Amino acid sequence: MRGRNLLSIADLSAREVDDVLTQAMALKDGADGPALAGKTLALVFEKPSLRTRVSFHVAMKQLGGDCIYLSPPEVGLGQRETPADVARVLSRYVHCIAARTFEQETVAELAAHAGIPVINALSDHEHPCQALADLLTVREKKGALPGVTLAYIGDGNNVANSLALAAGITGMHFRISSPTGYGIPEAVAVRAKALAAASGGSVEEASTPEEAVSGADVVYTDVWASMGQEREAAVRREDFAAFCVDEALMALARSDAIFMHDLPAHRGEEVTDQVMDGPQSVVFDQAENRMHAQKGLLALILGEEE
Repeated sequence: MRGRNLLSIADLSAREVDDVLTQAMALKDGADGPALAGKTLALVFEKPSLRTRVSFHVAMKQLGGDCIYLSPPEVGLGQRETPADVARVLSRYVHCIAARTFEQETVAELAAHAGIPVINALSDHEHPCQALADLLTVREKKGALPGVTLAYIGDGNNVANSLALAAGITGMHFRISSPTGYGIPEAVAVRAKALAAASGGSVEEASTPEEAVSGADVVYTDVWASMGQEREAAVRREDFAAFCVDEALMALARSDAIFMHDLPAHRGEEVTDQVMDGPQSVVFDQAENRMHAQKGLLALILGEEE
């Protein structure tokens, strides 16, 4: 994987996903990682961030490298300077770019013109680094990925897209329940189902949250209105009213099911406090695993070949 881009979780094969997770778990357990001394990661962000910014920064530092954060006003992607020119300049200074952008096309343009690896740190279409952390968390809690049933309740957004594809790659069973008109895009569903057919997994659209959650090993939700959709928030709250993960819904999952959320959470909307803070919740383990998963990824992309 040395020198590779990661724009979509589907850029990785099942073997490569396993390699990232295995490396991440080893580093989390205290194994020595590849020394990235002299390597610098540039964080180019168009959106605010807590977990993504801090986890990448700390991950790079713990691997012995350096990290520089470039805020939206400093770069002005597409306004002050084109993504292509930003990529060409940064390629002369740093060894990798992690970009958090409004549009997938922006991170794709960075990758097309950079002479260094580009990582999608979130776009409107996908969140592959979150998916890697989610897979790491499920593997830790359930022991393996193949055959695990993950029920996703809510908006078919970037996180849902990456989860559906990740489930297809790894042989998980992915069920999603969304209000009419809010499901994952047809193209993503088709690709995820094709990946699942090859891996022994499945990807299904459930008609109700109850159908999706019934017997599930993992229950996952996300905010109803993502960044950039604030004007739709009132309408979405009404449309998603029946899609809150509460104790009654969790009771339909397996007794040992875990609850996951990529954060930040809008408590009282997509999830209740009782579930968020309850014994089945692993959301803060999941948040921690952003750092470990990204350490595994950076080690393989930037580490020297043995």
